[in-house]
Amino acid sequence: MYIPYGRQWIDEEDIQAVVETLQSDYITTGPKVEEFEKKIADYVGAKYAVAVSNGTAALHVACLAAGFHEGDEVITTPITFVASANCILYCGATPVFADINSATYNIDPEDIRKKITKRTKGILAVHFTGQPCEMDEIKEIAGEHNLVVIEDAAHALGADYKGKRIGGISDMTTLSFHPVKHITTGEGGMITTNSKELYQRLILYRNHGITRDTSLLTAKGGPWYYEQQELGYNYRITDIQCALGISQLKKLDAFIARRREIAAGYNKAFQELEKVVMPKQLDGCNSSWHLYVIQVRAADRERIVRALHEKNIGVNVHYIPVYSQPYYRSHGYENVICPNAKKAYESFISLPIYAKLSEEEQDYVIRQVKELL
Repeated sequence: MYIPYGRQWIDEEDIQAVVETLQSDYITTGPKVEEFEKKIADYVGAKYAVAVSNGTAALHVACLAAGFHEGDEVITTPITFVASANCILYCGATPVFADINSATYNIDPEDIRKKITKRTKGILAVHFTGQPCEMDEIKEIAGEHNLVVIEDAAHALGADYKGKRIGGISDMTTLSFHPVKHITTGEGGMITTNSKELYQRLILYRNHGITRDTSLLTAKGGPWYYEQQELGYNYRITDIQCALGISQLKKLDAFIARRREIAAGYNKAFQELEKVVMPKQLDGCNSSWHLYVIQVRAADRERIVRALHEKNIGVNVHYIPVYSQPYYRSHGYENVICPNAKKAYESFISLPIYAKLSEEEQDYVIRQVKELL
């Protein structure tokens, strides 16, 4: 028995949905893409959604649509997967790392304020582990400085922020459908927005910068006519993937409910252990629990991780601070340190959490962790 930190749950209904699409007239960009987009937009409470090939593509086209370019700075968190910062670099802009709140592990609004300069054009907030960031404070800062806000919600599909679902709050929100996320399309991503202008730009950047929309064309032509209006990318997603996504979306609430049960089980098991720091939720918010991250003594972390791996428990560490990666250190970030992020990384362990994790498997994980402490 091997227990990974995360994995997908595919059933016969999902498989049949894909088979039906394979037998239809459309297997690439067709009606299932638009259907999936509408269902995601409705679920999160946004006016528009644009499906793309993966979560990184979603971040990239969001940054392009925001207009980030050379000379701009965009503030983000160091405790995230590298794609959150890389997408800023793809546009020629500069990532600026603000420290995290040591309780929530999310970007600290007060440190955002300290990092703003005349070159700052946006804030890219990451809902780490599925825990919503302090969006009221972040939006207030953005409003004061006329900044674009992009939420990286790769971890947070289904999370609630003060009565609103993540995905309909800021200028744009990006999602990921990688197999370890709440629902999967194999690979896939989405951007949600309430702005028609941003929506139109996102559509352009997804498809080579090309449009056939007659309301956007600069000249008239026959029914074959199209225009390339931007330097875009082939970030299209297939109907095959979206058929799987539509089927998975039907089960999303059940998947999240199970993740919340698992998180509650860990909380109960570890609440009296002085050697474990458990995650805290922001008041008025409800995490969707993509990850369950504990903190242990930094001196014990490697020993515990290695021992759990030997017990066939695939714990992981999320994440190495982005600014400490060799690429970033060789490109001007060699002296960057965010103290809270550094301290948290040195003690983080991500325990298994996914909808198909059984009670017996979770009990096994809990027993092994307790024995090692």
